[in-house]
Amino acid sequence: MNIYKLLQLNRKIKSHRIKFLGLYLLHKFNKRYLAVNLDPVMACNLRCKMCYFTDADYVKTLKGQFKEEELQRVAKTIFNRALKLQIGCGTEPTLYKKLPELVALGKRYNVPYISLTTNANLLTEEKIETLLKAGLNEFTISLHGVTKASYEGFMKKSSYEKFHNAFKAFAKLKAHYNFKVRINYTFNKDNFYELQEFFQHFDGKSFDILQVRPIQKIGNTEYNDFDLESLRTDYPKIIKQIRHNCKKNNVTLLASDIIPNKNISNDSSLIFDYTFCYVSPQKFWKEGFNWQTETFNQYSKKIGWSKTLFSNIFKSKTALKSRSNRLNYEVEFN
Repeated sequence: MNIYKLLQLNRKIKSHRIKFLGLYLLHKFNKRYLAVNLDPVMACNLRCKMCYFTDADYVKTLKGQFKEEELQRVAKTIFNRALKLQIGCGTEPTLYKKLPELVALGKRYNVPYISLTTNANLLTEEKIETLLKAGLNEFTISLHGVTKASYEGFMKKSSYEKFHNAFKAFAKLKAHYNFKVRINYTFNKDNFYELQEFFQHFDGKSFDILQVRPIQKIGNTEYNDFDLESLRTDYPKIIKQIRHNCKKNNVTLLASDIIPNKNISNDSSLIFDYTFCYVSPQKFWKEGFNWQTETFNQYSKKIGWSKTLFSNIFKSKTALKSRSNRLNYEVEFN
């Protein structure tokens, strides 16, 4: 299954009514439509300046990790409705010792696409291969700087050398395994221009997708300059150059042609709140869901989820403004 073609299809279908009709039918007939984002452990090995792990008060609230038997219950509750399983959403999943077993668990429930979001500093070639053998489809790698100085400056406690060693392993293992590597590059006005040098530092054969996304306020972070107006004039020209470089290297680019305006809604994201399912030791999908005793279908019926999806078919886009502030990425397929 190609997740990125689904993303492109979502953007091309302009009618939110068709989208919600599809979701309603998928839900009603017990089909897969959820993007399950699972944090197995509430911790991180780095302290990135643009991340809430530099907010000391917030970090104090992040506690716990799933026991193996709890993950078995999580899988039984939700994995058969997952179109995609994203391991790692707001924390670092490579700190979880049973990570390969979690990937294998997803495969046992036939989840079509399993991705791991990580800072890659704890990944070795051996660990990468173990995850691939377990059934992982994609590594999604967080990146906040192209050069060593910028990377280690923004991603405190990180190692530029360890990071690049992971990419050398990706390039080597791609000869033997079918998997994707996606880089998520979060930019601000201090690390944006170095994107022009991206392929001078990264081998295009070691990754498949580059996502370029603007900084967003996600807490009381150490880096707190969210003003991107000084980049607005240069941004389209540089993104055009990056698009050209990606095509030369057979890399898919996920990026907006202009810096998104926060005041303009993204119609492609209207269904996000209805497909996103966050799971952690502290939270499971919606408030009030007792996942250890209730099934997904039981709780969905209790809250009238089918009625909600069906009624959204007839609501206006204004009434369905997404609370998630998702960005509308233009997808280039090469």
